[in-house]
Amino acid sequence: MTSLSRENERILEVIWESAKPLTTKEASEKIGLGLRPTNMRLINLRKAGLVAQSGGGYTITAEGKARIGFPRIDEENSGKILRRISPEKAFHFYAGIDQSLGSSADHLTDLCDKIRSINIKSIEFHTARGDFESWIRQLGDIELEKRLRLIRETGLKGEALRERLYGALRSRCDELERKTPEGHTRRTS
Repeated sequence: MTSLSRENERILEVIWESAKPLTTKEASEKIGLGLRPTNMRLINLRKAGLVAQSGGGYTITAEGKARIGFPRIDEENSGKILRRISPEKAFHFYAGIDQSLGSSADHLTDLCDKIRSINIKSIEFHTARGDFESWIRQLGDIELEKRLRLIRETGLKGEALRERLYGALRSRCDELERKTPEGHTRRTS
């Protein structure tokens, strides 16, 4: 496996960071490289199986993710990330310090579902502190952890923050569930 140039690595990172397929022009603007050289790099990355064309743009493949440092997600890893965890390791929602909402999530899909309705002050509180990222790291999903960090760094608030978090969580849950034979969470600790 040949090493990637810094430009190709940056193209993969930019495509991964995007919430939608990126056009050649969008990728070119984000990395600050001309349109023609970006197009040639994307063609070569596609031939190498690191990006794919989808929805009028480019998306990163599992191989592309691996090349920028994300572990491959297989049946075993997806099951581990989606597993139910013990109540003491569950995510407990707070609106502030010592302000428990009396609600918790014991697996990733549960967190995703609760993000849709939990008090927005709780979402803002936990996002600002990096609590969601820390809990996701505990589950073993460094890719989702990084995605949530990027969302935190946008400084979004209110319903825009809720929607962005929910979108990232839902997308990841769907991806992991497709790789899990049962297609649902497992009870383990």
